Amino acid sequence: MSEKKDLKRSIIMAKAALPLSGKAVLVTGARQGLGKSISLGMAEKGADLIICDRVTDDGKLDETAKEIEALGRKTLTLGGDITVEEDVNNIVNKTIEKFGKVDVLVNNAGVTAQDSFLNLPYRRWRLILSVNLDGMFLCSKVVLPHMIEKKSGMIINVSSILAHQIRMNIAYGVTKAGVERFTMGLAREMRKEEGIAITCIRPYFVKTEVVMGFMDGRDISDFEEPVIWQKYPAMIAGAKAVDVTGKIFDKAALEEKFGKI
Repeated sequence: MSEKKDLKRSIIMAKAALPLSGKAVLVTGARQGLGKSISLGMAEKGADLIICDRVTDDGKLDETAKEIEALGRKTLTLGGDITVEEDVNNIVNKTIEKFGKVDVLVNNAGVTAQDSFLNLPYRRWRLILSVNLDGMFLCSKVVLPHMIEKKSGMIINVSSILAHQIRMNIAYGVTKAGVERFTMGLAREMRKEEGIAITCIRPYFVKTEVVMGFMDGRDISDFEEPVIWQKYPAMIAGAKAVDVTGKIFDKAALEEKFGKI
């Protein structure tokens, strides 16, 4: 390998060695899929994890916790509905009791459906909007005061390529466009708060359990693997607030800033 390639590799590796050691990261919707991958990526970079999900009785959340602990990190597993303010308060209060802080909040939890517009029941429309938008609002609303008090903290919202591509479920796309607008609006409001970053990632189609359940017989040759998104949120979380706040990172933007994985 040439000296130039060695140097480039060293720079990329240095960028990957980000300061997450001892940080407390709260990830919603962490029992499987993208939430699980993000949690493992944070743990690999040294963070302790608070992983929560509405579903706790299928063993998947505990499996995620065991994988995190196998990496030598502490975990706290919590059940709760992020559309219920009391549940969100309980999640954050228990996190503060154990870790004394929330350094990073990853608003990952989300739901979708296969229904076309004419076949989409109103109750399902409301569920998708409630989980994907109200849940993000409530978690951010409860966590932010603790971050502001400590003058340190980051919120990473999870959007989707469907915020821009007009494909598949309308309700889901509407909520993800809302996630990005929420990110930019909140980042602007928080711009004068010392040490606070509000940012967003925009994955393409990722081979998660939920997505693959919709894809029978369809071409998924260009879909991304969850492991890609293990790494990038951890890189963002280790960055300086000024470098990421108000920004929305898709894969190309992340690779330009942090290098390919």
